[in-house]
Amino acid sequence: MSIFTVVPMIYNSKEQIDSIILLEQQCKQLDSIHLKADLDHISKQDGDHALLCYCEGKLVGLLSWYPSDSTTGNINALVHPHARRKGVFRSLLMQAVADMKSQGITRLSYRVPQSLLSGLRTAQSLGAVHDRSEYSMQLMNTSFPDIEQVGLTLSVAEPKDFEFMVSCSAQAFGDSEEWTRDYFTQTNEPSRVTYIAWRDELPVGLVRINSINETTAFIHNFCILPAYQGQKLGRQVLTLLVELLLKQKNTDIRLSVVTENERALNLYRSVGFEVNSEYQYFNGIV
Repeated sequence: MSIFTVVPMIYNSKEQIDSIILLEQQCKQLDSIHLKADLDHISKQDGDHALLCYCEGKLVGLLSWYPSDSTTGNINALVHPHARRKGVFRSLLMQAVADMKSQGITRLSYRVPQSLLSGLRTAQSLGAVHDRSEYSMQLMNTSFPDIEQVGLTLSVAEPKDFEFMVSCSAQAFGDSEEWTRDYFTQTNEPSRVTYIAWRDELPVGLVRINSINETTAFIHNFCILPAYQGQKLGRQVLTLLVELLLKQKNTDIRLSVVTENERALNLYRSVGFEVNSEYQYFNGIV
């Protein structure tokens, strides 16, 4: 029986980072799919929480997580193909759950690549319930077509804009204002910037950027107030944002979209984004 050792990741450990890169490469070669360790998120100070699992001195598994609100832990993991079905993931999960409980986390969200059958089976074996499917998209074309100008501008959100952010997001996504307020509070960190979209001096939408590193930006929480939807504002906001990010020297611009949201998918494609992978999300309890 294999003996596993689970340890917290030290964000700036070159030895651990090199081992993680090697594990990613091994998974890609043996699975023929690119499992991502989200190294950019876990190798920076105050980044995602991460645990490493070793067997006989070799890294065989990794689990990272971050809270999206005060009760939900979002999980990403990868296990060496030759070490699967031996308890690596469960060893990591047990330790992660213990850490989460101490922080008040009661719910889990597992992210699994669509093509990773072993990961899908693991989520189901844990009793997790399928929540949604998402496409990961990346900006591939920066030649924007001309669009109708409707007098939109973007500005960095200020503290006084917080209640508008809560109201706009809750209306657009159908979440409660209480949950949305908690979410924005939990994710208020230096690497994230919120932009407010203005039209005729009135706020009409918002979009957030998570700067993963100096050249990589992740677009999220993009929404337009329902009263202004259907007026082609979304495309102009997204175009203005992408132009801004490119001026800021971002060479890797990404976002995610629920696979069933054809309207959003077509919008992102019209601005130059293309699908590069698909993920399944499952909900579980601690």
